[in-house]
Amino acid sequence: MAAPALLATAPAIRAQDSWPPVFEAGRNQFTVVRPRAAMPQLRLQDPNGRDAVVTATPGRITLVNFWATWCAACRLDLPTLARLAGSPPERPDIVAICTDTRDLRKIRAFLGGLAVQNLACYVDAYGAAAQASTEMFSIVGMPVTYLVGTSGHIEGYIAGAPEWLSPAGARLLQFYREQG
Repeated sequence: MAAPALLATAPAIRAQDSWPPVFEAGRNQFTVVRPRAAMPQLRLQDPNGRDAVVTATPGRITLVNFWATWCAACRLDLPTLARLAGSPPERPDIVAICTDTRDLRKIRAFLGGLAVQNLACYVDAYGAAAQASTEMFSIVGMPVTYLVGTSGHIEGYIAGAPEWLSPAGARLLQFYREQG
């Protein structure tokens, strides 16, 4: 009698256990986060000191990147994210948050040395990202990028400087676009 019940639930189990494609950066791999939490609204500042409230846009993928001015890998990661932000219409929304300083002059100087014109960069001037990092955005390395799916829930993260424009990066983004 137990076997028919098991067969009846197998499709539901398979639908829940759909895993994303492998996406790696050096020694790091995209890691799925469970349970999935909703991305909170983050009160931040742009590098010119203007306040901004950042959140996920329903129906779109959002990449939330945490970086620091002392981070060597961030010098590689931020230009890659900027190229992704300037790519075709299916590009994700990208939020890059500086975590190590609130010194806007230092941040502007750091960003000025990189090709990041297409990238939405912010400063955690009010501690919103720091608070969120204790609750749902664990800072496991620097840089670290969280992928927020089209439903507004945090799906996973990858530390380091992955090549988002690679075929593997495109497959991962497409997987989460299709999850809807």
